[in-house]
Amino acid sequence: MIRTTIENGVATVTLDNAERKNALSAAALTALADTVEALRCDATVRALILTGAGGDFCSGGDVSAMQGPADAATVRRRMIENQRPCAALATFDKPVIAAVDGVAYGAGFSLALMADFIVASERARFCLAFARMGLVPDLGALHTLPRIIGAQRTRELVYSARELPAHDAQALGIVLEVVPSEALRARAQALALAMSAQSTDAFAMTKRLLAQTFERDFGALLEAEAGAQAIALTSPYLREAAARFARKEAPLFRWPKHDREA
Repeated sequence: MIRTTIENGVATVTLDNAERKNALSAAALTALADTVEALRCDATVRALILTGAGGDFCSGGDVSAMQGPADAATVRRRMIENQRPCAALATFDKPVIAAVDGVAYGAGFSLALMADFIVASERARFCLAFARMGLVPDLGALHTLPRIIGAQRTRELVYSARELPAHDAQALGIVLEVVPSEALRARAQALALAMSAQSTDAFAMTKRLLAQTFERDFGALLEAEAGAQAIALTSPYLREAAARFARKEAPLFRWPKHDREA
């Protein structure tokens, strides 16, 4: 259901139900939340890759589990439990990269949006398919997507429930990079490894500040920035980075070049 490997400080969390295109059951969502929360507490983990098995990322919620009688109060309680992975990923204070191959539909698309970056294969397809089933977008998509592409584009994708090819998603700013399917895992791993070399404290503080940028006024954000920078400027990481700069040595962190930049 959820498969996890850790290599060189990078945890790869794989949605593993390939026969159903990694559809999200309630049990899978609980397992995902538990996994991410445990990895957050693991000091050896410095970055996380979220991906799917069998050539697809995630086809969305398990439609078969949505059928049958249920009252609204019961469904609401179940939805609140199902939202746990959103909170776990949103507050994960290390880099999160979604490696999307094949379909990222419905809640699968929502889940990918919780990552810091989405890297997609050329055959990836994104769709907020909720309207096709008479449903409301969930797992936080109505919060994350407008902050990436704006309100009007979000309305268009939500109301139309149209499929978005990988390069179109990149043009809108949803996807960071598009790579051949066979290069997807390696590119996600390269990005995760590079980002894991950053200062964990500085990254965590930056991520928290970015998450607050639309909720705080400018003065409050400047005050929070000053406090964060005070910690970063007195850190051992800064001392080592500055010493390397003075010695003209390779920096601790460098963004990995894309093949097209090589």
